[in-house]
Amino acid sequence: MAGHSHWAKVKRTKGVLDQRRGKLFSKLSKEITVAARLGGGDPNFNPRLRQAIATARGESVPADNIERAVKKGTGELEGAAYEEMTYEGYGPGGVAILIEAATDNKNRSAAEIRAIFAKNHGNLGGSGSVAWMFHRKGVITITEPGIVEDDVILAALDAGAEDVRSQEGIIEVITPPDNKLEAVSKALGKARIPIATRSSVIFRET
Repeated sequence: MAGHSHWAKVKRTKGVLDQRRGKLFSKLSKEITVAARLGGGDPNFNPRLRQAIATARGESVPADNIERAVKKGTGELEGAAYEEMTYEGYGPGGVAILIEAATDNKNRSAAEIRAIFAKNHGNLGGSGSVAWMFHRKGVITITEPGIVEDDVILAALDAGAEDVRSQEGIIEVITPPDNKLEAVSKALGKARIPIATRSSVIFRET
């Protein structure tokens, strides 16, 4: 009986993990598709696609999934036509909220986002209502034990990084978006500093 209970617990845990993994793979594949649609399918000439593919590989997305996502973006394979949308509004207490989404149905997504704001005592605003409070940055995280922060600073700042932060064993490198994120990543690689993650993130102005 104990063995059976253990097997059932493992099955449930694996099912949850597989579900989360599937959602992550789907999200990363959508980003690849959107990037390929907007900038072409060659990552050598499309920084956003290059970044999306690197992120997907870092999360162990299968190469076949990545290739299909690129081909959907370029029109070589049939698939949903995703569009990027930005929604702005205010949450409880007047907190500014900026949402970026990829959708294959603008009307449905707008209605769902509006309903979420209303349900949580917020309001969906018009274009430009809160976007001016935010800015996009590249973020590189380094989690490898034994990495000296000064070494990261020397490599990153010379390549165009804006800031280096360290907290609880994690080093974050902040860069301008797009090409600088790529340049700093390469500089850290040349300095033999392993990168855990890199991404383009929206920050609230302070």
